Amino acid sequence: VAVAGGWQHRTKKVFGDVIHAAFGTPAGQGAKELSQSEALVLMCIAYFQPITRGELSSFFGKEVSRDLIGVLRAQELIASGPRSPQPGAPYTYVTTKNFLSQFGLDTLRQLPDFEALEDAGLLSKEKLLAGDIPLALVGERRAEEEEA
Repeated sequence: VAVAGGWQHRTKKVFGDVIHAAFGTPAGQGAKELSQSEALVLMCIAYFQPITRGELSSFFGKEVSRDLIGVLRAQELIASGPRSPQPGAPYTYVTTKNFLSQFGLDTLRQLPDFEALEDAGLLSKEKLLAGDIPLALVGERRAEEEEA
């Protein structure tokens, strides 16, 4: 499968244990499911990168913890970007090739158009700020892909 400007071999989840055993690699080291707050922050970083933690906090109206950023960095979904020209030159955050790979994208241009999502009623700024986004739909789509 072509992803993130390269190629990746993928298989059904049910074959994972057998493949790991055959190649002697540890099982269960796939991506863990994101919490709703982690998914919201990751979405904002993807759409508005490069963005500082302070800008994320302003957007949500509450502090975005270093721990939350640390979880996304540990999963290699985000990385430090260029230093911001703001006073104190805070770090910015950007998405990584691993982000593109895990979400099956070649480039960020393949992200759904934010305005089109708003127009279709699937996403609104008010719902986003209230933390009311339909993450269940994402989980259902993943389950369907694994069965296919």
